[in-house]
Amino acid sequence: MSATSLENTYLGMSETPAVQVRRAKGDFVYDRRGKKYIDFVMGWCVGNFGWGNPQIVAAAERYDGPDYVYPEYSYAPWGELARLLASISPGNLTRSFRATGGSEAVELAIQAAMLHTGRKKFVALEDSYHGNTIGAMSIASKENRDKLSNLLPYCHRIPTPLDDHALDRLQSVLKGRDVAAFIMEPVAMNLGVLIPGKSFMTEVQQLCRRYGTLLVMDEVACGFCRTGKVFASEHFDVEPDIMTMGKAITGGVAGMGATIMTEEVADSLSEDGNIWSTFGWHPRAVDVAIATVKYVKRSRRELLRHAAELSEYFRTSLSSMSFRGYSAVNILGLAIYLNVGDEDYAEEIRKKCQRKGLLLVTQDDGLLLIPAVTVDREVAARAMDILADSAA
Repeated sequence: MSATSLENTYLGMSETPAVQVRRAKGDFVYDRRGKKYIDFVMGWCVGNFGWGNPQIVAAAERYDGPDYVYPEYSYAPWGELARLLASISPGNLTRSFRATGGSEAVELAIQAAMLHTGRKKFVALEDSYHGNTIGAMSIASKENRDKLSNLLPYCHRIPTPLDDHALDRLQSVLKGRDVAAFIMEPVAMNLGVLIPGKSFMTEVQQLCRRYGTLLVMDEVACGFCRTGKVFASEHFDVEPDIMTMGKAITGGVAGMGATIMTEEVADSLSEDGNIWSTFGWHPRAVDVAIATVKYVKRSRRELLRHAAELSEYFRTSLSSMSFRGYSAVNILGLAIYLNVGDEDYAEEIRKKCQRKGLLLVTQDDGLLLIPAVTVDREVAARAMDILADSAA
């Protein structure tokens, strides 16, 4: 048995990983043999600001705090981070709850919605993804129920595309006034970068308000400048009752999640919820997250301007490429999905790209491109050359 196969056995992995990563820097990862790859996966929206971002890494290197803080004790940087998150969040989101990552953040949102409304039903988009815990899987794709038959009941889904039919379906579920929350990614990364129309999102918010249903925006993947705004909700002027965060909140330097909500909803969770998280907001991770949010606040204009410029570059480049038949591009900021109309063809392109030094993700009939928001223009051009060559 090879060393890689032995590693996979102990890790519970059934397949050999695509790349054996040794290190990462900027827009690149390097495998154990030293081969250099342009990383257009970025940990699925973790490395939004490039691997080894000096301003973020420095916070981890200079950390001089406690090894650990018991969750029921007080720790001043927790408050500082919570204030910073409130300062960049949309609407009236003011109070944060500590989590270790996105899945736990979603679980907190589920709990808060049930406690605040006294209801037990949830609605999400069909085939959506909100995490790999039981609650998160319950509200997402119905395929989970084929494998795990005892997931949470009372979970409904609305179909895509996000049109009048979807709104009618949502209203038919909400009008019973027994739905605790409607949860969605404002830009659905796992649904081919599904971008709703602004009028759709306005209607969703109005329906939720009308029927007393909380609106939860899952920004774990599409937040922190990924879509050309700090949070994707801002594209649609949505003011959620609860918002989840994770992934790029620390630039990949440490694990963390956060659930931020309005004062009223937070009161319900604080009073009756179970918000214990042993490693939620580990003190070292908090310093890194504080540095990340400060970096975003300080560099917001430059980050979003660069994202807009590169977004247009990718849109133009991908639209002008030749593929075998059908192709279409969904893009908002640097959330990019290239639909090539065939799953096998998409996988063929991905494998060719990898051999030539570009890492992408296949998704259904296409390819997901998730470069760093800070991606270098020359690196982007090289990636487009590799992709064009691989599509032939």
